[in-house]
Amino acid sequence: MRTYGAEATLSVLRAVTDRLRDGLLAGTAEDVQSREDAARRLEAAARDQLAERFTPSLRSVINATGVIVHTNLGRAPLAAPAAMHAADLAGAYGNLEFDLEHGGRGARSIHAEEVLRLVTGAPAAVVVNNNAAAVMLLLAALANGREVIVSRGELVEIGGGFRVPDVMRQSGAVVREVGTTNKTRAADYAAAISDRTGLILRIHPSNFRIEGFTERPTVEELVGLGRRFDIPVAEDLGSGLIEPTTVPALSDEPTVRGSVSAGVDVCCFSGDKLLGGPQAGILVGSPSALDPIRTHPLMRALRVDKLTYAALEATLLEHARGRAQDTIPVVRMLHADVDEIGTRASALASRLADHDLLRAEVVDGMSTVGGGSAPGSALPTRLVRLTPTTGSSTELEQRLRSLSPPVVARVEQDAVLLDLRTVLPEQNEQLATLLGDLTPR
Repeated sequence: MRTYGAEATLSVLRAVTDRLRDGLLAGTAEDVQSREDAARRLEAAARDQLAERFTPSLRSVINATGVIVHTNLGRAPLAAPAAMHAADLAGAYGNLEFDLEHGGRGARSIHAEEVLRLVTGAPAAVVVNNNAAAVMLLLAALANGREVIVSRGELVEIGGGFRVPDVMRQSGAVVREVGTTNKTRAADYAAAISDRTGLILRIHPSNFRIEGFTERPTVEELVGLGRRFDIPVAEDLGSGLIEPTTVPALSDEPTVRGSVSAGVDVCCFSGDKLLGGPQAGILVGSPSALDPIRTHPLMRALRVDKLTYAALEATLLEHARGRAQDTIPVVRMLHADVDEIGTRASALASRLADHDLLRAEVVDGMSTVGGGSAPGSALPTRLVRLTPTTGSSTELEQRLRSLSPPVVARVEQDAVLLDLRTVLPEQNEQLATLLGDLTPR
């Protein structure tokens, strides 16, 4: 009772007792040998139900899929400094809206702004709860009731069935499509400009790719057009790559610094994709564009809490210090060397060499960035291929998901594949132990 509380314990005991009684009367329950036997069964059943009822639904898992930014698994795992800073703030009061210097009420929106300016090169920044919110807020603040010019080829559908045109309309802006699916020119934007135009919007197609007979104006061309007609220009980059990287899969990915340098009025992106931080929507740009965003009534509905600010600021500080490749899991995974992954894979396969239920071998394979980032990209990797000696690979994959913590893998060609690129180094021993301890059911 001390563990689960008297009320919950009593409720479960009554339920399992009623079920046993009904089973005995109907003749469907297993034979009960004695009162002591019945008591043991009731105690065991109650213990299992209470444990299940009081287990949080949100649990940590081992991601062995090879999908680095895995939306279904929470996207980016936080860097240790970010997790620690969030934990410190979670168990204490903080200066979220308190000015320590003057001893009065402060502004929540100032947190993380200074380091965002440092990392992105932008003069101002605002943080909201995700990037879709960032897009809706910038449209509501800068183009409510006015036309927003956007290329037809950029009106994409994002995760969960949400479509950019729908988000735009919810903001109160009027969508003004220009160009075609595969070709849009600066002249198309210019021809659409009128006294009803409130904003030019450029959207990076981060979750798909059009190849072949295509054309798209550069962000510099759109900025020049905006200045010529005194119309603000915003760019939604989505993935949040801060600066150019040596990762081949991201060689064509536009960067936040590039957008800021080109002179866009607002650039927005996600905090939990390539940046490697918590879920957040980040807007950077000119103070004249961000001030009405910061003070818009929707800001209160879309603002973030102290834990998001704490994790985001700590993540950004790792970028600012030049340590992201070593300390931020997503960045580290993106840069992981194939030989390094192969060494880890070989060590795991060796641990499983004499396993009764499966055969393990190391094979070549591909990882993916995921999370709607760098569509079509692939990173060479080394996989541990598990072939069950009894049963099917589907059954083995299901078995792995039932472990504690669950191991999430993928099934291909009647084998379970483990990609250690996305397994945190500190989980190596735990994964080997979980697999090694598998026994017949």
